[in-house]
Amino acid sequence: MSIFDNKRLTNETFKLDIERMRRGWYSDKYFENIGRMLTALSAEGYTYSGEKHNLPMDISPDGIAVGDIEVEMQWFTRRMGNTIVVGVDKSLEMLRHCTGYWNGAEFVNTSDKLEVWAVHDGTVVKSDGDPWNAEPIIRVRGRYRDFALLETPTLGVLTRSSRVATNVYETLTAARGKPVLFFPARFDLHEVQAADGYAYNIAIERFNSDFSHSIGSFVSTDAQGDWWGGAGGGTVAHAAIASFLGDTAEAMMQFSRILPARIPRIALVDFNNDSVRDSMRVMEAMFKKYRELNDLGDEAEAAKYVLYGVRLDTSGSVRDVSVQPIGDPALDLGVNPRLVFNVRQALDSAWENWSIPEVWKDAAREYCRNVKIVVSGGFAPDKIRKFEKLGVPVDIYAVGSWLFNNNGGTVTDFTGDVVRVKLHGEWVDMAKVGRRPLANENLERVW
Repeated sequence: MSIFDNKRLTNETFKLDIERMRRGWYSDKYFENIGRMLTALSAEGYTYSGEKHNLPMDISPDGIAVGDIEVEMQWFTRRMGNTIVVGVDKSLEMLRHCTGYWNGAEFVNTSDKLEVWAVHDGTVVKSDGDPWNAEPIIRVRGRYRDFALLETPTLGVLTRSSRVATNVYETLTAARGKPVLFFPARFDLHEVQAADGYAYNIAIERFNSDFSHSIGSFVSTDAQGDWWGGAGGGTVAHAAIASFLGDTAEAMMQFSRILPARIPRIALVDFNNDSVRDSMRVMEAMFKKYRELNDLGDEAEAAKYVLYGVRLDTSGSVRDVSVQPIGDPALDLGVNPRLVFNVRQALDSAWENWSIPEVWKDAAREYCRNVKIVVSGGFAPDKIRKFEKLGVPVDIYAVGSWLFNNNGGTVTDFTGDVVRVKLHGEWVDMAKVGRRPLANENLERVW
């Protein structure tokens, strides 16, 4: 699965569209054109006949069968700083199943003729932005025309998956180890959810390994957990509260009654733009039922009324009624530090105003103080870092579209370059200007 268990995922997980990938359906057309040209040259028995080659003086260009040229290609990213690499296993399966050529209607797989080295998913590579100093994450030697079509799809999965993983990692670092819920599914095509969720999980494992944490992975769809055995989680949406006529407390009471206790009860409390009031209403109603069922000895049913948390999701164009205006939109609108402090203070002290027996007061205090605050809506590392610097009492950050960010410092584009060719039995450097064969101690021979 990754560097963390030293296992690799196979096509049993990925379910590649092998037939069309072999035919170049997912490849930039120029790779198909190159393959056709080299195949034709091979059939003709063509050997290099030019004059302006870049060979060293001691190597003759005579008799070089260009159509069957063997090359060494390396894949690397140009993202500045550290990149959490994901997408290697899927790239390897593309090479394994789709390297070869068509002999009429039959595909001849020649992947066994390749020499392949690769890192594991979850490996960290570093870059100063100069391709001359990059760390390759896959290296392949073999007949170029057999795997030329695979450059496009392998670069694609490496670029996207590594970008998502690295963005998640940076968010976790900003949150200083607090859980980050993976909420971007609605911002892209559903077909990418499995790969994105896998990248998120790899980032969680990388962070836990680097900082000796044990943060769990929290995805919102089952598809996001498909490749690593996770499952989607969540509670209520604004639409559910609308279905209960804006009564957040009643929506949560019915949710708690019907859904199994293993699903955390997280109340979405911004529907009426009074997060403090609705948090109090939800918590009081749920604790009342929790106490009633415990008094009856029905602890299993009582567990369904434990309020795990409240989620603040106030729109960035709205000021919650509990936030006194000071004229600065950054401090007044949306989910801001003062709103979180207001809700935390109200949660912690709510039990003091409840009419409950003396014997239940300690339990009520603990019930209230154990309720976590989840924040969502426009969160990214910069905003999270500001919250953490101010000591805002957030327990969990839910982050969405920023995890797909691909701008400036988050651009994670991968590239593939031929850096050597095999001539007369020797490997000879042959890279475009600005590239060279590179090393990475984490590369291991795959086959």
